[in-house]
Amino acid sequence: MRNFLWIASTVLILASCNQQTVKTGYVNNTKVVSDYTEMKEAQEKWTKRNNEVRAELEGKAQQFQIEVQGYQNIMKSMSKSNREKKEQELMAKQQGLQREQQAKMQEIQKGSQKEIDSIIGKVKDFIKEYGKKNGYTYIYGDTEVSNILYGKEELDITEEIIKELNGKDSTATAKE
Repeated sequence: MRNFLWIASTVLILASCNQQTVKTGYVNNTKVVSDYTEMKEAQEKWTKRNNEVRAELEGKAQQFQIEVQGYQNIMKSMSKSNREKKEQELMAKQQGLQREQQAKMQEIQKGSQKEIDSIIGKVKDFIKEYGKKNGYTYIYGDTEVSNILYGKEELDITEEIIKELNGKDSTATAKE
């Protein structure tokens, strides 16, 4: 009877160990996000927008410089009160241009950061669903600060994630 209990408990222990198979993998988060098609498109969009705004602001700055040079050419012929009035006007214009530049750059920064955060959220959700669908117990994220100091190369699922993420993205885009 003791042998039977010992054998039964050994079988139960082995069975419970077999049920707790742990499947792990890791991804290079930075690579996944940077190689994600939607992220590349967002970066291109915001870079283009930034360049457009900078060109617009440079045009305004050049116009302002022309106005300042025009003032400098005639300032000696102006009365003191007219010079002071014109200088105040020019300073106000310069401050307005600086405020406009700050506001537009902030707008671009906030817009791009909001979109990037949304894309990162999509990537996290995708990896979570990928893990569930493929039977992973854990998927670790390797970042620029190297959370993972060592991992077997066969556990690196970065390229699989990128392929599926971009494949999913392209099929979703094709349906729309």
